[in-house]
Amino acid sequence: QLQLVESGGGWVQPGGSLRLSCAASGFILNDEMDDYYIGWFRQAPGKEREGVSCIAVNDVETYYADSVKGRFTISRDNAKNTVYLQMESLKPEDTGVYYCAADVFPKPWYDLGYDYWGQGTQVTVSS
Repeated sequence: QLQLVESGGGWVQPGGSLRLSCAASGFILNDEMDDYYIGWFRQAPGKEREGVSCIAVNDVETYYADSVKGRFTISRDNAKNTVYLQMESLKPEDTGVYYCAADVFPKPWYDLGYDYWGQGTQVTVSS
């Protein structure tokens, strides 16, 4: 059973930066980290969970929600079985619980039907 653990959340002032990490373990058979699409999602209080970013298998493509393009960068370190979300120029509307998720082939990338989910890490942007 693939397990995902997020870390790196916290409180930051508007304009600040954070780097979230998503560490994977429990791969089945010969599966590896780069066999999976890894998505980042967030859920603000009282709102639905939404897709933030995704990195495709073998790092072929990356995807971003319009609201974070140019500010967030997703990357993968397969040797560490970890995917990162570097968040710059944070805004109060970026506040929420951030989740990472894994799937062999999500379609589309922002669909919530990923097979595996982490427990989330809280990001709070306020002055």
